[in-house]
Amino acid sequence: MPIFWRVVYWTSQFLTWILLPFMQSYARSGGFSITGKIKTALIENAIYYGTYLLIFGAFLIYVAVNPHLHLEWNQLQTIGIAAANTWGLFLLVLLLGYGLVEIPRSYWNGAKRGYLLMKTYFKAAKLMTEKADAEETLEDVMEEVRKVNESIKYNHPLRKCVDTILKKCPTEYQEKMGRNMDDYEDFDEKHNTYPSEKSLVKLHKQVIYSVQRHRRTQVQWQILLEQAFYLEDVAKNETSATHQFVHTFQSPEPENKFLQYFYNPTVEWYWECLLRPWFYRILAVVLSIFSVIVVWSECTFFSTTPVLSLFAVFIQLAEKTYNYIYIEIACFLSIFFLSICVYSTVFRIRVFNYYYLASHHQTDAYSLLFSGMLFCRLTPPLCLNFLGLTHMDSSISHQNTQPTAYTSIMGSMKVLSFIADGFYIYYPMLVVILCIATYFSLGTRCLNLLGFQQFMGDNDMTSDLVDEGKELIRREKRKRQRQEEGENRRREWKERYGHNREDSTRNRNVHVDPKESNLSDISTNRSASKYTRANNRTERDRIELLQDVEPLDFNAETFTDDPLESEPGRSFLYPPFRYQPGGRYLSMSHSRIFDDV
Repeated sequence: MPIFWRVVYWTSQFLTWILLPFMQSYARSGGFSITGKIKTALIENAIYYGTYLLIFGAFLIYVAVNPHLHLEWNQLQTIGIAAANTWGLFLLVLLLGYGLVEIPRSYWNGAKRGYLLMKTYFKAAKLMTEKADAEETLEDVMEEVRKVNESIKYNHPLRKCVDTILKKCPTEYQEKMGRNMDDYEDFDEKHNTYPSEKSLVKLHKQVIYSVQRHRRTQVQWQILLEQAFYLEDVAKNETSATHQFVHTFQSPEPENKFLQYFYNPTVEWYWECLLRPWFYRILAVVLSIFSVIVVWSECTFFSTTPVLSLFAVFIQLAEKTYNYIYIEIACFLSIFFLSICVYSTVFRIRVFNYYYLASHHQTDAYSLLFSGMLFCRLTPPLCLNFLGLTHMDSSISHQNTQPTAYTSIMGSMKVLSFIADGFYIYYPMLVVILCIATYFSLGTRCLNLLGFQQFMGDNDMTSDLVDEGKELIRREKRKRQRQEEGENRRREWKERYGHNREDSTRNRNVHVDPKESNLSDISTNRSASKYTRANNRTERDRIELLQDVEPLDFNAETFTDDPLESEPGRSFLYPPFRYQPGGRYLSMSHSRIFDDV
């Protein structure tokens, strides 16, 4: 076990402090070659690595100046572990204080009628703004790409870089721009100013970011629409007397027949409208009890006589009876709940568009690597904090017991006594303050005051955004309903009159001279449809559907002074006109032109 923990610990530290930051810069670089990306990543991480060396040097000087300490390799190793765990514990308490309150509250609010729907409307209004901004940004970047594509010709040395940029653009923009190879002009024949490779690297980086953001907002908008439609269906079906769940729109994806058999409309109605709210309330109460136990234990785990930490009490009761299975279950549930509270907060964090974990595979590489760094930094102090809660860490319990495999690789913290006896013990008590701040939504209120709209039920801005989102969802719903109705009508028309299309096409191809026979055909067909309108509805529909007559263009040569003499069949469609040279018409009566139309 010590060997296993040593490998896991040091590989995770290598990832979080050295490799993953380098990979972040490499993934976000706009270079066109591996060497260029590596060079950019090294330059960006120079300050990052320099900060680490400065912090480690400060600890090293402290140990060297202290006359009671002698520098050895194990002590240097302990200093590095202490520095990493101190930063990790600082971040751990912040995330834990938020998750202990927000997770139970989210389930409790999810059981309220209309809460999730109002929050979805709010998200729709914000997402529409972000979606419009992403589309505008993409248009601006594509305009820059178009200018570069037109300026750099096919035989320019930087043409390969432009082709790489074009491959990252959406397909519709690629078709519009294409490759500028139609003129075959040499790039050095004209004294034009061409962009440099550095500017192309910057443009490449902007293209990758803008395309990914645009795709993400499009996918999120479709997912949010599905959620809103489903929540509206739940609200409508709550008053259903048939106890059958009815969907407004059927899912485009085929459902599993096995799941569809057991999760039928009746079962879905009982679960969505009756059982799930109560299940969420019970789950929220259970999670709240766990949160209270964690907060109490975080504030009292330093007390060994008497033992006040509830986690330590449960473990020590199992130790007396040598019930190893109970110890495993208790430890698993405890650290599982702590992990859920901490790691779920990582998924909720959003730092503008710099770091954002989006669902349905829409997270960029930079955010994925950043989350990996957070997980690697949070896991060791989380394990150390759990051992302190259960009094399994001898440096906290101050008992001469056999150390665990994990604490054995951490080394003795006596090298840095102010951290072992001060920070590790008293800093976790701040979780109480963080839980109180989260309960009263102080962070949300501060962000709202700074102009970042947050969902708050007692705020006018929230109400306005909810109304705006509701209107957006209603508009999208009507649009989808019209699309489905149009598809259904086209399907019905095809089933009813599809067999007459070939006959209609064949009859129209029989005419030899369309100029001479078009007018008489129009008159005949229109007269037929006029007099058979009341007698035969099916025949009328067939004629109107299959009649495909293009409008005649005006030609002065085909008209005489009196249109009544040349085209008597059209006298019922147009008022009496008299054609004058020059393309002008004069009315033959003193009344207004359109009185007889």
